[in-house]
Amino acid sequence: MTAAEPVETCAGLVPLVTGMGLDDTVAWTSEGPRRVRDLVADARALSHRLPAGSHLLNACHDRYRFAVGFVAGLLTGKVSLQPSSQSEETLRRLWNDHPDLVALTDAPFDAAIEGIGLPCLPFPARVAADPAAVAEVPAFPADRLAAVLFTSGSTGLPQPHRKTWGRLAQNGRVEAERLGLTKRPHTIVGTVPVQHSYGFESTFLQVLHGGGAFWAGRPFYPQDIVAALAAVPAPRLLVTTPFHLSTLLAADLPLPETALVLSATAPLSGHLAAQAEARFGAPLHEIYGSTESGQLASRRTTAGAEWALLDGVRLEQHGDDTFALDGHVEGRVPLSDRIECLADQRFLLHGRHADLVNMAGKRTSLAYLNHQIGAVPGVVDAAFFLPDDECHGDDRVTRLTAFVVAPGVDRATLLAELRQRLDPVFLPRPLVFVEALPRNATGKLPREQLKSLYTEKVRHGQL
Repeated sequence: MTAAEPVETCAGLVPLVTGMGLDDTVAWTSEGPRRVRDLVADARALSHRLPAGSHLLNACHDRYRFAVGFVAGLLTGKVSLQPSSQSEETLRRLWNDHPDLVALTDAPFDAAIEGIGLPCLPFPARVAADPAAVAEVPAFPADRLAAVLFTSGSTGLPQPHRKTWGRLAQNGRVEAERLGLTKRPHTIVGTVPVQHSYGFESTFLQVLHGGGAFWAGRPFYPQDIVAALAAVPAPRLLVTTPFHLSTLLAADLPLPETALVLSATAPLSGHLAAQAEARFGAPLHEIYGSTESGQLASRRTTAGAEWALLDGVRLEQHGDDTFALDGHVEGRVPLSDRIECLADQRFLLHGRHADLVNMAGKRTSLAYLNHQIGAVPGVVDAAFFLPDDECHGDDRVTRLTAFVVAPGVDRATLLAELRQRLDPVFLPRPLVFVEALPRNATGKLPREQLKSLYTEKVRHGQL
């Protein structure tokens, strides 16, 4: 077996797990460990309760319950729909596109699901499972459509992307190989939702096809992250985001022994990476990828800017456009980033195409601007926003706006700091102080949310 080719059984079947037996622990819950055979037995019992239809909205927040629902879907041929947002608008669109949709939920029901009357199946408090009756690990066709993942909507409306079971398994395997988890299994604690592509791949698929186990909860606040790490056996892997990581380190709590930290969903500064490694006494790695392509590359941030492609994945370039293909990538996927390909399957990232800012003949990126304002002492969180062109009098002018969370920092001081860091043409006009930014569960700032904030604070607020 190679990293690029997970084990297949006869007739092109891919097993639910590789590298684990039925009695190996696959998850840790508040009630204790759950074995592979427990997962299969619980999924079999749940599968008998699922209604007819070919689509399942797996809205369980508990990671183990999500796993049970996902495997029950595989057993019954249902496709798992996994939007990263569960807003009423998103759910209405899903239900309209998939009229047979049913939502598997944790109790109590999610307010958005109740709000639109979407058919629900509450996850049962107890399932009549019989682990002793599980004699083997189930396997499924490699080409079966297993899940539809949706983009976060950070640059527009969420878009669906179909994922087959064989490619998903392959994705989990190559990531685990890269991080060394197949040789030394870890217990994974994730701060990101399992429905999101990063959480799905790094806290679920990576366990199924790389070994180890996952913590069922999804801690968000620093004290909860610390408690979750302390609740599971070593060696531990924390799967998180720059936003969650920054908040955790700022809390200055004693950190349980952690062997590895993994970050994704947004650029991670070298300073934050170095700070995290010093506090945890462990290496920090970043994952690069997208919902469209799956995970593509990794790097240890403190070791340099270069990214190394995961096994089997390849990049092609045509002019300024870059495409990912081969390995676990479904098809030939255009990437939204500006990429400089290097030798030995390595590359550099130069920001997103959509992040480019060109003003008065000078160019920069929103990522660079965000990094600079975020580095100002006293700034807790901040983001630049480039609105759509607007008419001001007889001229068409587009002005950069910056939203900032900075208790105790006054406007004059912050602008003075920015003048030392930025060309005057990129200074925000206006600079808007807010109590919090509308980040989603993975720490991202969807453009539509920033646009709403801009409308409320700037356009209607007449700043």
